[in-house]
Amino acid sequence: MDARLPVFPLGTVLFPGLVLPLHIFESRYLELMQHLINLPDGTPREFGVVAIRSGGSAPVAAGPDQERHAGPEQSPGRPEQSEPSARQPDGAPVTLHEIGCTAELRQVTELPDGRLDVVTVGRRRFRIAEVDEESTPYLTAEVEWLPEPTGQEQLADLLAPRVLAVFRRYLTLVRDDEDEVTEQLPDDPTVLSHLVAATAALTLTDRQRLLATPDTAGRLTAELRLLNREAALLRQVRAVPVSLSDLAVPASPN
Repeated sequence: MDARLPVFPLGTVLFPGLVLPLHIFESRYLELMQHLINLPDGTPREFGVVAIRSGGSAPVAAGPDQERHAGPEQSPGRPEQSEPSARQPDGAPVTLHEIGCTAELRQVTELPDGRLDVVTVGRRRFRIAEVDEESTPYLTAEVEWLPEPTGQEQLADLLAPRVLAVFRRYLTLVRDDEDEVTEQLPDDPTVLSHLVAATAALTLTDRQRLLATPDTAGRLTAELRLLNREAALLRQVRAVPVSLSDLAVPASPN
């Protein structure tokens, strides 16, 4: 069933079950948050987070990482539809990705100057059908929900332990404290696929493709390739006989 959602363009990709803290300071997004706060009790307080494809960034500060919550740019075999677009307050055009994820408002802290610090949690994926820039100060869109399809559960169950093992090896390369790698990671294939996509050091394009991948087995398959790629790059960097800080310093001109 289609629905209408407030839409928040961001320079990041949100996944179901992952926490996304935001610092809200522009008037139209403050109005969006107030709209959600004023909804009747029992009504989902959620809005759509959609990654910006081109044309600038939304005026909002997001947390540096999407952390695990307690508790492809296009889908294979389906060409992406025409890209959703919008405009910045200064009139500059912004192109959005077609696939996004709703963010459920969980915590709101009002600052003395009227800005808001909010904590949201990713809930469900959607595809944008049409963007509306006129009805409200913030963007809204007609969206199609993208439920997790059935039929690949057995394959996902087989892939999950492999992805988990590769992800643990990857974490040993990116973390200085080996004790952190012993933290409990999810066994559920779908939860694991979202956690890996959100926390591995991937490009926005890689993350967007994973969000748009229609099923868990497909995401896990792609993540095996991506994690092996990233681990190989990290091992190459560690093999360079100079410190990383030295690599960041430009060479002196002759």
